[in-house]
Formats: sequence, C-alpha cells, structure tokens
Amino acid sequence: MPSDFSRARNFLDRLFREQSKEQLFQRLEPNTSDPAQQVSRGAHITPEIVARRWRHIAPPPGVREILLDSHDIEQMACYSRNIENFIGVTQLPLGLAGPLRVNGLFAKGDYYLPLATSEAALVASYHRGACLLSQAGGCSAMLLAEGVCRSPGFAFANARDAGMFVAWTIENMESIRAAAEATSRHGTISDLRITIEGNHVYLILEFLTGDASGQNMATIATEAACALISERSPVRPEYFFVEANMSGDKKASAQSFLNVRGKKVTAEATIPSEMVEQVLHTTPQRMTDYWRMSAMGGVLSGTIGVQGHYANGLAALYIACGQDAACVAESAVGVTRLEVRADGALYATVTLPNLMVGTVGGGTGLPTQRACLELMGLSGEGNARALAEVCCGLALAGELSIIGALAAGEFTRAHRKLARGKEQAATGERLE
Repeated sequence: MPSDFSRARNFLDRLFREQSKEQLFQRLEPNTSDPAQQVSRGAHITPEIVARRWRHIAPPPGVREILLDSHDIEQMACYSRNIENFIGVTQLPLGLAGPLRVNGLFAKGDYYLPLATSEAALVASYHRGACLLSQAGGCSAMLLAEGVCRSPGFAFANARDAGMFVAWTIENMESIRAAAEATSRHGTISDLRITIEGNHVYLILEFLTGDASGQNMATIATEAACALISERSPVRPEYFFVEANMSGDKKASAQSFLNVRGKKVTAEATIPSEMVEQVLHTTPQRMTDYWRMSAMGGVLSGTIGVQGHYANGLAALYIACGQDAACVAESAVGVTRLEVRADGALYATVTLPNLMVGTVGGGTGLPTQRACLELMGLSGEGNARALAEVCCGLALAGELSIIGALAAGEFTRAHRKLARGKEQAATGERLE
C-alpha cells in the first residue's frame, strides 16, 4: 500500500532515533534457536489435560488463578465442542439495555438486551435509544430474506471446459442438492448462483439453515456437494476449494446489498419531535442535518453502506448471546436513513442485509450465553428470526442515540463522563 513521502520520512526519523538501521533491521532476521515448548493441543478437556497445559506455559504468579477459577474447573467439560487448547475463561462485564419494544413479524414484545463489552458509554447509549423507541411505541421490524452461502471454486484447463462443467452442473442440480441436504436434517439449498471467470467457476450455494447461524452446516453440505461433483462430472476440474472467498464470509463486501447473508432485516420508527427534544436534547431537523453530512462522509471515505456504529451493539450482543463474533464483519453492514415528516416528527430506519445469528448450535448452548438468550426469551428452536429482528431494532436504537448525541454536542461529554469517570465522580451526573 502506498505511503506519502512526508509520513514515511517522519516515521523513519522516529524509528532510527534510538537505534541504527543495522541494529533495527537485524531484529527482523530469522531466529533459528529452539522455540519455547509447544502447547499441548486438542479439543478434549479434562482437569489433567488443562493442568498439564498450564505447566507448559509457566505463567506469572496469580495468572492461572484468574483465568481458571474453581467454578471454571467444575464446568470446563461444557466447552469441549467450542474451543481447542482450553486453559480457562475470560470475563467481560455484562450490562442490560432496554426494554426495547419490537413490533416484528417474528419478534413481538419488550426485550431487555444483554450487552457484553469493556467499552464505557456503549450500554448507556443503546439503553437510551432502546427506551426512546419503546416510549414512541416501539420499532417495526421485518425479516426480508434469509440464506447462508458457501462458494466453492473450480479450476479447469480452459474456458471451454469451464462452460461444459457449468452446463453439467445445471442439468444435475437435483443430484447435487440431494448430496448436500443428506448431511443435515435442517439444511436445504435454496438457490445457486454461478460466476465464470476465464477457466475458473464459482458455484455460490445458498442454504436455509433453520435456527442455526449455519456456517458449519453450509460448509459440511458444500463439501458433500463438491465430492459428488468431483466423482460424477464428465469434465473434471484440475483442482477445487470448498470456499473460494466469494460468499462474503466474515467480511464486508459489495454484494451485501445484492443478495443476503444470514438474515436481511429492516426496522423503522417515527418519533414525535417533542420526544426527540426531551430524550436526545436536539431536534429532528438537526439530526437529519447530521445524517446528511455523515452519509456524504461515508461516500467520500468509501464505506460499504452508510451507518454510524452497528458494530458496537452487535458485537456486544453477539458475545453475550453466543454468536460468532467474527461475523460482525459482515453483519455490521447496512444503511441508516433519517427524515423529517410533515408534522415535524423524526422518521428513522435501518436495513441490515447480513445478520448472521442463530439460537441453536455454536456458542448458544454455553451456560452464560444460553442464559442471555433465555433472558430475552429467544433461546432454542423457533427463535432465530425473532433474534434477527431484535438485532435490527438494537441497531436502530444505537443509531438514534449516537446521532442524537452528536447533533446535541454531547458525544464527547458522554465519553468523558463514563469512560474517564472524572466529571461523573465530581458531579454525580448520569447519562440519561
């Protein structure tokens, strides 16, 4: 990646201030001495295995007792399907925001939102937005589409073979579907998209995965489909990969608004102007002024979508509720829009096309994560779609609160009070 001359010059001046070039670059030479003892690997968890692993580490005094207390030892077996090389448990503070009233196709009611984070001001901000929405009658939320993709890639000798392979694939789609769907009771292929690039073929298989987030389910099913293709296709690929990086897995991509990854949801609310002034200390007009400027800022900086901070709330909720936190990379893509209605009320809406959430499988069965889902009444089968609508409402709450804080000139003050604690300790004020 390019770097401008003045920045590079200043960086090098700082770098060579205390060491010569020779001394500094010598640090980058390979070190061929024996490495430290390798951590014993494996997913099987027993007290004996974990104790042996800690002996290999030889940690500073007190570290083991913090990361592996007696409670962790008692329930360590429950983590065996969620982590390898287990040594203990880290903790994050858990805050509660809400209630958030959601009037959705699947989520209907008032939801208290468990948010796990170490970022001060985050829970306070989402709490304020959630309570504002509830006071205004709640947000309306609609699940628009769902599906989880895997994109196997196949390489051929030439484009002719690639074309013949695609023709055979289309003609034999039912056999491919049967092979994939035989791997799970819940996964079904809902669509197939095909991209040809020279002698490369990408098959984008889209699955419905029930109440599971579905990445593993889709991967295993795709592997079975690829095995059948390799066995039966008259035009054999020179090689293939079960995922060729076209599915959008754990990354923001331009295809986010053209298709769906996980669950696509939209949420909206109309908030009277007097309520905006009372709770957010600003006006609908000033909030739309901010939104208009920030939307252009997003365009100028090349963001995918236009939104303030979906990732904050989604990451906190994902960690609390056993979702795959890395999927925030694609889940936090979306669009926020504000308008002032003829009567002066504020209309606000968000649309998130890639919410990767589930209420069964993965980390949702771990003790505290299951408890957080149960707190919302969304644990187990039949609740994934409702959870997606709640997540979209959470994103809307966060957008209203942060835009309100910026429009009112309170954004910096809120962080100074809650993150540093100085003003709060001196005045006893709270962020409302």
